[in-house]
Amino acid sequence: MRRAFVAASAVALLVLAGCGADDEGGDAAASPSSPSESALHGTVVVLAAASLTDVFEELADDFEAANPEVTVELGFGPSSGLATQILQGSPADVFAAANTSTMQQVVDGGLAAADPTIFVRNRLAIAVPTDNPAGVDALADLADPEVVLALCAVEVPCGSAAQKVFDSAGLTVEPDTYEQDVRAVLTKVTLGEVDAGLVYRTDVAAAGDEVVGIEFPEADEAVNDYPIATLGETPNPEAAQAFVDFILSAEAATTLEEAGFDPP
Repeated sequence: MRRAFVAASAVALLVLAGCGADDEGGDAAASPSSPSESALHGTVVVLAAASLTDVFEELADDFEAANPEVTVELGFGPSSGLATQILQGSPADVFAAANTSTMQQVVDGGLAAADPTIFVRNRLAIAVPTDNPAGVDALADLADPEVVLALCAVEVPCGSAAQKVFDSAGLTVEPDTYEQDVRAVLTKVTLGEVDAGLVYRTDVAAAGDEVVGIEFPEADEAVNDYPIATLGETPNPEAAQAFVDFILSAEAATTLEEAGFDPP
């Protein structure tokens, strides 16, 4: 059974210490579709942007089914916070970020084992409670001070993207709350604590009938590329690379597109 944890804060990520297990060898090129042929072993610790939560949980299950001697441990949180923890030495094997600039911090720190690869793209959508109490139907409505609005903090990818779309639309927006990641914004909306939030359209899809999603053309001005890379300090390089290869596979691409992500 795969063990999963949520990296909601910098402190939470520190519990990862010591989780990586040494790999006893094997062929990283073993096909994920042939479990009996896999020679991979040990634990792969994957830190991923919060917007990847649902789909990476599904993909990790698929990877483990194909590699029964491997356990995937997932940590989710704001990409900027995850990058900081990696740079501060938190042990991890794979990093998947919600934008390229955050991944570049890890690359510049010399902690990426290879050049990151873009595997999906994503864009923002407005999420409102099912009854849409404020009658929001366009991006410009978020500039109304009567609309209670949640945004991601500006230092995380979803917050940076939000600022780009507001700038492109010439809007000055004052949110009522800044949240640490996109899933925290989504939670505010689903609980009815705010009238609207800017999240990724994949988060709207993941929420199902708990929210209503409103797409807007300005979102095209702030499309996020999601890179993935193995990390140089990984104790299990073969399994880490195999997981990245699986995320880049046609099988995983289908799952990612079904979750609402765009291909790179």
